Amino acid sequence: MLYMIHGVDGPDADRIRAENRETHFAYLAANEDILILGGATLADESDARTGSLLVINVPSRADADAFAAGEPFNKAGLFSSYTVSRMRRGQWNPAAAPESAEGN
Repeated sequence: MLYMIHGVDGPDADRIRAENRETHFAYLAANEDILILGGATLADESDARTGSLLVINVPSRADADAFAAGEPFNKAGLFSSYTVSRMRRGQWNPAAAPESAEGN
């Protein structure tokens, strides 16, 4: 099952993100077998980060919640809100997504 995990940045997000960035990416690498898509959400008028979006494929809601609970940005208190939602894949066209440098 697919789950979308969406975090909205809270106060002091830049500092918290910087302090936990390497641990966050290590966590994603350790879970690459379930990670479908991940990236920062951005402000409309700039590349300022506003949050995070991850899509994972796990067998159950309990697995999704466990992944979300262990995610380093979440554990560090980066987000003012954090939502885990089950989803269904409707369309899939990864070729339409722009490529970007890792970590942007």
